[in-house]
Amino acid sequence: MWCRYKMSAFYVSIILFLGRAWDAVTDPLVGYAVSRTGRTRFGKLIPWMVYTAPMGILSYVMLWYTPQDTMSTASSFCWYLTWCCLFDAFMSCYHVPYTSLNMFLGGDQRDRDSATGYRMGMEMFATLAGAMIQGQTVGIYHAKRTKDCSMLNASQTLAANLTSPLTDTLQNTRRAYLIAALALGAFYFLCCLTLFIGVKEQLAPLSRLDRSTVPYRTSMKMVMTHTSYVRLVFAFLFTSLAFQMTQGVFALFCTYAGGMGAYFQHLMLILLSVATLSVPAWQILLIKLGKKTTVFIGLSSYIPGLTILYFVKDSFPVFATAAVLNGSSLACLYLLPWSMLPDAVDDFKVKNPSYMDLEPMFYACFVFFNKFGGGVSSGVSTLALHFAGYQSGQCRQNPRVVTTLRVIFVPVPISLLLIGLVLFIFYPINEERRQKIKAKLKAAAEMKTHRRSICEEFRVESNEPQTSL
Repeated sequence: MWCRYKMSAFYVSIILFLGRAWDAVTDPLVGYAVSRTGRTRFGKLIPWMVYTAPMGILSYVMLWYTPQDTMSTASSFCWYLTWCCLFDAFMSCYHVPYTSLNMFLGGDQRDRDSATGYRMGMEMFATLAGAMIQGQTVGIYHAKRTKDCSMLNASQTLAANLTSPLTDTLQNTRRAYLIAALALGAFYFLCCLTLFIGVKEQLAPLSRLDRSTVPYRTSMKMVMTHTSYVRLVFAFLFTSLAFQMTQGVFALFCTYAGGMGAYFQHLMLILLSVATLSVPAWQILLIKLGKKTTVFIGLSSYIPGLTILYFVKDSFPVFATAAVLNGSSLACLYLLPWSMLPDAVDDFKVKNPSYMDLEPMFYACFVFFNKFGGGVSSGVSTLALHFAGYQSGQCRQNPRVVTTLRVIFVPVPISLLLIGLVLFIFYPINEERRQKIKAKLKAAAEMKTHRRSICEEFRVESNEPQTSL
């Protein structure tokens, strides 16, 4: 990414770290602001998404707009940091209520799990569509650059002669990224409009869809001291770190360590296509085997896929096979933790019935840790490559950079993934406990309905005229 900005990896890593630090502030605050919002005729959550979507689109497009080359490094740094923070803030305003909406679609736990499966399946499809739009728009310029590099490497041309063709294509590449950003922004707006027209919020057990009266500090304390939620969050954090670490350097690994730079777009399409198609399969497995068992099966399959790529080079069939394994495991990461989150929220509601309408806080913190994992993985990998001597725009990198890429891509993610799997072992909500929570929620809902009917009967009786004897 920093290649097109003409910024060093060091400054990019600072932007990523500061952006995630800003997320650490905005995500919980947005969650609390959503929980404090009253219900309108459009709902409690949907207005947040509708009103902030246009600003989110604008900030995303500006992230890909490159200022003049005459700007100083400090000016460029401030420019991208500002738009990065704005984009993160507006995406928090959209993503927190969007994920929380899963608790207010009606039905029981199974219906909610099904809704999560559909949501994640469509997210994977949208990711695939976005990758295709950006990949096809930008790919033609990357292909020209790869061809130039191949010709220069074959002729053993001096590095100084490499500047001209790469400089000639830089402006075209920037323009292509901006066009892709505009297309993705239009796609984003269409999806938001569909949500506004087609979705209606419904009450959930032990929830009013109204303003929360719990103070912010008390809300955070209650959320972050709930045992099942905390264990799920940290298990998700480490597994998300593992996946995002590999995805963040996949293009560089294919180009400089795997010899597959020319096939990177094809490999990404294979990975995302398999991930999209695998979501229904994991949904069926979690119903039959349970969520904890399924999450171990799905995430463990990521390890052999990475191991293959560590030992094999210059083989498209092998890389494609690894992309199939990794895509299937990626679908499991998208589906299972997000499907387990509502169970942890239900467990909290059963144990703390007086603390109502805190669902956005749970989802806000979960969204934050997902973003935090992405920021940490990008920052760490970028700094590691910077200190290894990575030079942007070069056709070849020194052996230290290649070794760093191999370590970042395989041993580090596998270690993080194993830590996450160990934490999943201590996640306390199994299928037996989940059924108990379901029964308690059902009893609470029946009690609430019974009380409402009694109040209605009392109101009718009080309004009837009394006859005198």
